[in-house]
Formats: sequence, C-alpha cells, structure tokens
Amino acid sequence: MTAGQIVCSKAGRDKGRFFVILRIEEDFAWIADGDLRPLANPKRKRQKHLAPTSQRANEEDVQTDKRLRKLLTNYQTRSTQSAIGGNKLVEE
Repeated sequence: MTAGQIVCSKAGRDKGRFFVILRIEEDFAWIADGDLRPLANPKRKRQKHLAPTSQRANEEDVQTDKRLRKLLTNYQTRSTQSAIGGNKLVEE
C-alpha cells in the first residue's frame, strides 16, 4: 500500500467505507475520507484491516475534504455499478 491509494476498510465501525491513504508508518496507515475522517483528523489504522484497490487519488483531489468526498463518492458509485452490471437495462 502507498500514499494516495484508495482503500476499503475491512474491520471496525467504518467497515465497508472507502478512504484514501495519506501516509504510511510501519504497520499503520493514516486514512481520511473527508466526511467521517476529515483531512485535519485522519484515522490511524492497521494495514491488515484495509483492502487495497488498484485506484490512486491525484494530489489535487486530496487538497480539501470536499474534493476527497467527491472522489470517493464517484469511486464507490462506479465500483457498485460494475459489481451489479452497470446501468444496463434488462429486457423481459
């Protein structure tokens, strides 16, 4: 895992939420989502409790809480749509 990577929490009260890694220290990652955990108050979480994704955030997306929330909302929407087959219409 690296700084800027989008991850999903696997454990704790934030389980299932997406975050961006701000920095890595030994076995811990400092994460924020701009909502529950703003950039000014990131959460320290063990890396084993995070599921990495292949996506990374741009530096400009991690400048403000508002941009971070928008990035993660868009990412969650896209990943949910791809998991259920996108916006395809089902004909009967």
